Amino acid sequence: MSFFMRLTGLWRKEGRKTVTLREVSKKTSLKPFISEKLIFEANARAKEIILEAKEEALKIKNQAEELLESNRIKTQQIQQQLLQKSTEIDRKLGILEEKTRNLNKREQILERKEEEIERIKKQQLDRLEKISLLKKEEARKLILDAWEKKISTEIGQRIKEAEEEAKQIADNKAREILVEAMQRGATDYVPEYTVSVVKLPDEEMKGRIIGREGRNIRTFEKVTGVDTDLDEEGVIRLSSFDSIRREIARVALERLIADGRIQPVRIEEIVEKTKKDLDRIIRQSGEELCHRLKVYNLPREVIDMLGRFRYRFSYGQNMISHTLEETKIGVALAYEIGANTNIVRLGCLLHDIGKVITEEEGSHVKIGADFLRKHNIPQPVLDCVLQHHGDEEFSSIESVLVYIADAISSSRPGARYEDYEEYIARLKNLESLALSFEGVEQAYALQAGREIRVIVNPKEKNDNEMMKLAADLKEKIKKETNVPGQVKITVIRETRATEVV
Repeated sequence: MSFFMRLTGLWRKEGRKTVTLREVSKKTSLKPFISEKLIFEANARAKEIILEAKEEALKIKNQAEELLESNRIKTQQIQQQLLQKSTEIDRKLGILEEKTRNLNKREQILERKEEEIERIKKQQLDRLEKISLLKKEEARKLILDAWEKKISTEIGQRIKEAEEEAKQIADNKAREILVEAMQRGATDYVPEYTVSVVKLPDEEMKGRIIGREGRNIRTFEKVTGVDTDLDEEGVIRLSSFDSIRREIARVALERLIADGRIQPVRIEEIVEKTKKDLDRIIRQSGEELCHRLKVYNLPREVIDMLGRFRYRFSYGQNMISHTLEETKIGVALAYEIGANTNIVRLGCLLHDIGKVITEEEGSHVKIGADFLRKHNIPQPVLDCVLQHHGDEEFSSIESVLVYIADAISSSRPGARYEDYEEYIARLKNLESLALSFEGVEQAYALQAGREIRVIVNPKEKNDNEMMKLAADLKEKIKKETNVPGQVKITVIRETRATEVV
């Protein structure tokens, strides 16, 4: 502890007893001595403080001088850099000014040269005009005409070559598309005719089917609407142009044979039950056909009609198989050329629906279109149905595709069976009917009997009689023939006037 602290303290030790300074001062006389010490201590402390202040000031001064020197050096460096950049900019500006002067000189030289070229060109043109005795426009026209003639010949030749090449490419591409479409849709067919055969277990069963005085067989033919042939041993042949009736008769007869109770009442019960079962099968067949072709939400009546395709055959070609094949071909063609596949799909599915509507008479095309119109089928699909035989002019590319797909499916080898003798007889019958009228010189049956052209003698038939002849021939064909579909009758009366000088 310092002397000052010892003096100003409030304690000191004298043995074990602690006494204060006040008590000591009372005992001894220390006042002068304490004052001098305090002054001395204060002076010494003041000198120390001054010395520390000077040192701190010197230190701050030195730091300021160092900072100033550093800033001065940095400033000099920045000035030097700016000076260098300014020098570089001045140098570049000088180069740029020199380039600008050179460009201006070149522009002036080019302008003078252009003027010189124009002057020479004008002199040459003037000389050419004097030499050729033609004006500038006249010479220009002659040159252009000559080049146009030369170029037109070359262009025409190139256009012809391009057309031939494009036609060849288009033909090859069309063949590829058709072959690919036919490969996708082609199926095998088993020809079907108008006769169904039911095998009998023995000859006794045939007698039971005939019944007493033939009442069973008469009842069977009456309720089924088919003809029965019992002449062949071991079998019964059922004949009918209506495939659904023939199928009902076949199934009912097989059930009667299995049941053994063959009598008029039982025959009627079995036939009626078979009809109901067949209606259910027909509906299932129609739904299955629609699902296979990815067509949904058709009216129930339309689906039932499509189900009849199961028992409908055209020249040995089953209608369901034909519809499946045609639709696959039509959709494949529509994808290839970018047509509306939904319209083509529905058009192919519904195009022959008129063939299974036996309640009405007329062309299956018109019957089918009228039936579909009643069930709100869209008009583009109706156009496909109406035009799929070419009876009307094609209104869309989708109609053409349905027509092509139907032609491919029905005309490819192996698709249909045709009795050529009957076919030729039908055509000859139509021609003979037309030739039977008075005044008819020639008659030709065309398009498989769908059209007949009659040529009359203009001296024997006038225009009014020609119209009557067409109407009479129409009625006679209806009465005396059983031609399927629609027959177009065209009567031609031609007059000619010839003079020789």
